[in-house]
Amino acid sequence: MTFEPRITMITLGVADVAASTAFYQRLGFKRSSASNDDVTFFRMNGTVLGLFGRDALAADAGRELTARQGFEGFSVAQNLGSPDEVDAAWQFAVDCGAEPVKKPHKVFWGGYSGYFADPDGHLWELAHNPLMPLGEDGHMRLPE
Repeated sequence: MTFEPRITMITLGVADVAASTAFYQRLGFKRSSASNDDVTFFRMNGTVLGLFGRDALAADAGRELTARQGFEGFSVAQNLGSPDEVDAAWQFAVDCGAEPVKKPHKVFWGGYSGYFADPDGHLWELAHNPLMPLGEDGHMRLPE
């Protein structure tokens, strides 16, 4: 048996499923009919984003819920085709209610990126990486 290197779903623990669902819908995410009051599923390009109550997620995993301390050591990223696309997407997210964390700018590794946070503080990075272009399907192409 091997462990296939892929992610089919990312679940974010949120304080209020309905409020977080509304935020992601303002961003343009489409709520799946498989969703209910306790969990929301959004189909993304090849994976699923889930929103689940933070308390319920901790209980489901059998972990003790701890107080949030700021940075959680995790971010979700979306790479885009150009710095202009990054700027436009970042501003759109802020206009939809995201917290502006770090305005997009040129970065040391040769690309362009910025961060926003969703209503629960989950970080999203928006980036353009000229060293890893996107394919026609929108997926990043990594060198072998």
